[in-house]
Amino acid sequence: MIGPSDVLIRVAGAGICHSDAHYRAGVSKIDNLPVTLGHEVAGTVAEVGHEVSNVAVGDRVCVHYLVHCGSCEFCRCGLEQFCRSGQMIGKHRDGGYAEFVKVPAKNVFVLPDEILFEIGAIMMCSSATALHALNKAQLRPGESVAIFGFGGLGFSALQLARAFDCGEIYVVEINPVKLASIKNLGAVAIDAHAGDPAEQIKEATAGKGVDVSLELIGSAKTMRQAVHCLGVLGRAALVGLTVESMSIFPYPELINMEAEIIGVSDHLATEIPTLIEFARSGRLRFPTEALRVVDLDAGQINAALDALQHSIDHVRTVIMPK
Repeated sequence: MIGPSDVLIRVAGAGICHSDAHYRAGVSKIDNLPVTLGHEVAGTVAEVGHEVSNVAVGDRVCVHYLVHCGSCEFCRCGLEQFCRSGQMIGKHRDGGYAEFVKVPAKNVFVLPDEILFEIGAIMMCSSATALHALNKAQLRPGESVAIFGFGGLGFSALQLARAFDCGEIYVVEINPVKLASIKNLGAVAIDAHAGDPAEQIKEATAGKGVDVSLELIGSAKTMRQAVHCLGVLGRAALVGLTVESMSIFPYPELINMEAEIIGVSDHLATEIPTLIEFARSGRLRFPTEALRVVDLDAGQINAALDALQHSIDHVRTVIMPK
């Protein structure tokens, strides 16, 4: 049974995000169990409530995972990730590791035919959060960028930074397969096994450092490096989740350079239309070799979550129910 403003979606694709591994392990606590994971969701509308007008049965759609009230002080200014009564699909309420998922109509966006379901799904976290990080960092045309981590977010961030007409891009990774793909995408690959990544970036920029850094791994060590590689007026946007603390030398690393450390939490519904257009126009792409597909099967899903504890060669795994 769905409510008057709800949409029932037949799931065609659900991305397996590193956050799901955190939820399963208890690193990011879920208070109300049991719950169905899966916050990267795309599919086909199966049923709509009588008040729904933005989508119709049969539409191809993707889902913004932050369910919000729309009336608190944060929602009124478009910051639904801080909603007083907000819920995250796949954490606070059932998500997309299922055949069907029920969501409010305001969380549903039409997915153009040019975008495959598996791409539409992973865009709803990987790409949307990368876009929000670039927006929070206020990346301007011509500015240089350092990206720490080349999973789903890093793969998206590289392409989106290009769409913003950025300057040189440096991507920090340890996986040889990913390091090769970074070079193929026209960015500078920084092998973290070859030495301190921040020092390598400083050397590559003749000591200047970069204008913007994105930390997408979730490690105090790489967060520290993301700050250390900044130049004058640089901005470090921290996205990855960690329970570790990080040390900073305030005067030489921040105050004397007027550098900034910026926290990045989720993304906004208002950013999704721009993201969809980037994908529709081909400026954001996920080649099939960058993805892995599994069935809606507990064994396959748990194996994919286990693999996230190590460095995987591909960018994202997507559940595609048969």
